[in-house]
Amino acid sequence: MADISITHAHKLTHKKAKVAAQKVADQMAREYEMASEWEGDVLLFRRSGVSGTLTVSEQDATLEIKLGFLLKAFAPTIEEKVAAKMKKVFSGKA
Repeated sequence: MADISITHAHKLTHKKAKVAAQKVADQMAREYEMASEWEGDVLLFRRSGVSGTLTVSEQDATLEIKLGFLLKAFAPTIEEKVAAKMKKVFSGKA
């Protein structure tokens, strides 16, 4: 079960939505040393203490994050920041 679950509707083409998701993955890799890989329309990501998926569909993007014990206390802050980033990226303004 995910500690953080966010779904954000978008009006991007499927291809542009995947490009937007990859931009987020690239930024996470730089900032948080997080590895990621695609399996179809699902971006899997992980690092010590964090793992999850970002599923891109024609109408929305759904992020599911599992936090390790030490990061659970920061879940509200992490969720707020991630939700804001998703809104920016999937609005096509990033």
